[in-house]
Amino acid sequence: MYPEDSFQSLVLPNNWWDKDSSRDLCRGALVRSYISHVDQTPYAFRMLGRSQAEQHNEADMVVEPMRVGHPLDKTPLPVAAMPQYPGEVWAAYRAKSRPCIVVAVNSPVVDSKLTRGKPNNATAPTMLVAPFYGVAKGKRAGYSEVFVERVRHCEWPQFFWDHLPIERGEESILRLDQVQPIGMDRRSFETLGFRLSDTALELFDELLTWYLWGGVEEGSYLAMYREQIEATFTSGATS
Repeated sequence: MYPEDSFQSLVLPNNWWDKDSSRDLCRGALVRSYISHVDQTPYAFRMLGRSQAEQHNEADMVVEPMRVGHPLDKTPLPVAAMPQYPGEVWAAYRAKSRPCIVVAVNSPVVDSKLTRGKPNNATAPTMLVAPFYGVAKGKRAGYSEVFVERVRHCEWPQFFWDHLPIERGEESILRLDQVQPIGMDRRSFETLGFRLSDTALELFDELLTWYLWGGVEEGSYLAMYREQIEATFTSGATS
């Protein structure tokens, strides 16, 4: 059950999440994938060269801050497993397995005859997902109760509160400002057996529109909800 002050309460007694035994991909499907931490300072691997000149499967490297327009120096001895191409770097970042909502999955496969000579990643299909972050405090500091409440009240367009329906699911915050592509290969993700209900997907699209283009459409479910919250809670929701 969702609390009365949640956006999900607008669809009750209908479901916000539906079970999806087919485990097919679709907009609104709940999946799990490794999601990179978006650090304010990006880092990259700089090759120092092969550990031993005659071996191509080992190399020495360091992690350094990366700056756009300042490519890292190339190593004089190339490393077969980590080729260095003009304008490219080997980015260094941490990633964590997180539940995600599928935002877009409409990427038809392109006939390989049309892209002969190009690398696979030039046209390989991807999907867009938005990751969830757990609210509860654990080994790392969690979110404050005040912040979580204000997110639940839809105060900021980039955050959205939910309680995931999966086993050991928890209060979580969806990051619409971290929508990112992941590969369609089944090794890149796993489906979790749930998807947003049809009504929930309509409301989710209102949230997505708010984040992408700004402003809340008059007469929308989101506008009605924020008006109710502003009238009920002194903290209110700001425009």
